[in-house]
Amino acid sequence: MRERKADGTVSYGADDEIGALNLLTPQRRLAAAALIRRGQVYDLDAGRSMGLPLGPGQPQLSVISYRTSRGLMLAGDYFPDSPNGDCQGFNSELVTSSMHTGCHIDALAHITLGADAHWYNGFRAAEHLSDFGPRRGAVSPYPRFPAGGVFVEVGGPRGAQRLPAGAGISREELQSVLARQSTHVGEGDVVLIRTGIMRDWPDAAKMSEADGSGLRLDGAHWLADEVGVAAVGADNASVEMLPSGDPARPQPVHAFLLVERGVPLLEFVYLEELAGDRIYEFFFVALPLKITGATGSMLRPVAVV
Repeated sequence: MRERKADGTVSYGADDEIGALNLLTPQRRLAAAALIRRGQVYDLDAGRSMGLPLGPGQPQLSVISYRTSRGLMLAGDYFPDSPNGDCQGFNSELVTSSMHTGCHIDALAHITLGADAHWYNGFRAAEHLSDFGPRRGAVSPYPRFPAGGVFVEVGGPRGAQRLPAGAGISREELQSVLARQSTHVGEGDVVLIRTGIMRDWPDAAKMSEADGSGLRLDGAHWLADEVGVAAVGADNASVEMLPSGDPARPQPVHAFLLVERGVPLLEFVYLEELAGDRIYEFFFVALPLKITGATGSMLRPVAVV
């Protein structure tokens, strides 16, 4: 049950680690499944490759051949005690990357606030942060989430294919776009907002022309407190408008949604095909990886209509 604490933050119980994903009840999943009419699947992941655009502070993705058929043959250390008449070998790789690479979801421990470095539900660094990641509020407790998905096509209705750099998306604009689309967003839905920045994916130089366009704090308040969404995503690196305009709060939407309301954020969601086909409501499926201690998970979400 959702509880509002004395400090104004929200949680779903003293030990809760998944926040608003608690809203994804079996009944809501069944209702979302009714949105499937044609069985058509839209891939909401643009993929990952070396050199792809990243959010600030994230290490570059690297894919390195780790063992190869040729190397195994030269070393003679694969089936060394067998004649191996088939000359069987294998190829494998070493991938180094942050979990916040490409399309991904933030765990509730991703953002901390205050001198005590606390995150959602009062978990804090002194008690809950180990050398191998947060022990509470990491991504591993996240459920699989089939859910109702709602696409808010902000970039198009403004009369352009993408928003200009630093453009903010307010509560009023969200409501206006939803009304124009004849689309309803309700409690437990996953809302995905298009700024249009991924129209040029993965050209980082062109994408930089739309840097910082995103959700304003008042829009986040409306989605979390008045609508009661399960998660909020966007096609950009941070979901929110940057710079925020408040030097004291460099990422107020992250702080509010992740820490104060327990609403996960999805970033770099590929929404261009939904925009092209004007698909505004769908059955949304995302499966975060269960990696203990990770502060997020790469995703390959889909929209089914």
